[in-house]
Amino acid sequence: MRNPARTIAEGFVYLECPRWHDGQLWFADQHDGLVHVLDSDGTRRDSFAVPGGPSGMGWLPDGDLLVVSMNDRKLFRRSRDGKLTLHADLAGVHPFHSNDMVVDDEGRAYVGNIGFDFYAGQPPAPTVLAMVAPDGGVDIVADGLMCPNGAVISLDGRTLIIAESMAARLTAFDIGTDGHLANRRLFAAVDGHVPDGICLDADGHVWAASPYEKTVLRISPAGEIVDRVVISDASPYACMLGGPDGRDLFICVAPHHAPEVTTKLRGGRIDIVRAPAPGAGRP
Repeated sequence: MRNPARTIAEGFVYLECPRWHDGQLWFADQHDGLVHVLDSDGTRRDSFAVPGGPSGMGWLPDGDLLVVSMNDRKLFRRSRDGKLTLHADLAGVHPFHSNDMVVDDEGRAYVGNIGFDFYAGQPPAPTVLAMVAPDGGVDIVADGLMCPNGAVISLDGRTLIIAESMAARLTAFDIGTDGHLANRRLFAAVDGHVPDGICLDADGHVWAASPYEKTVLRISPAGEIVDRVVISDASPYACMLGGPDGRDLFICVAPHHAPEVTTKLRGGRIDIVRAPAPGAGRP
């Protein structure tokens, strides 16, 4: 039996898209409009605002941060002096909120979107995955996806795996030399789950947050669920491997997903549990 997760930081609103970068944990508090930076023990080191609510994050080769503006459907670039500038406008390709993202070694950003008005009760609808080039150019590299959400890129940079939240599956693609995607295939079916944020470990397993089942799943390259972390009192929305040896699994947890509820409760927190293998690839 895996040891239960423990909380290292709390008092947030709704946390998503955690990243381990330069020895620190970065994550988006979407409903509070802030990105936070913590040490591995939960000590807060920095916070900054992102218009439209932050979501997916990744770094360009020169060290600048890319961060998604979820509500505004934009991608911002944050330089080392903290200045935010527009990197790409995604409103022309994303029909509703922009969402999670992974950035490759070349600085190409693969940005998902919800695809329908979740809060208005619209039915799920297929949508696209956008690729933003390092110069800010936008291209569509996959379509027919059911809420493309958390994404990872393998250590060799050749494979992208993305969670299709509204299709209960993880989908894999080959990444071409020009960044375009091919050879779409099923990585894993996770019936009964709504996979949200994901991360990759050195054994090729994907950890996937399953908020409605209050579980984080470890899924093998064969598509089998081989381990799980249960969060009994709230919902895990995303996860990231990091820490000094890469084996700390940081989990973004919240009691609900509706902004009118989360902003009142401020029950968002970071939980942590030890994992069998360190993080690998991107993000």
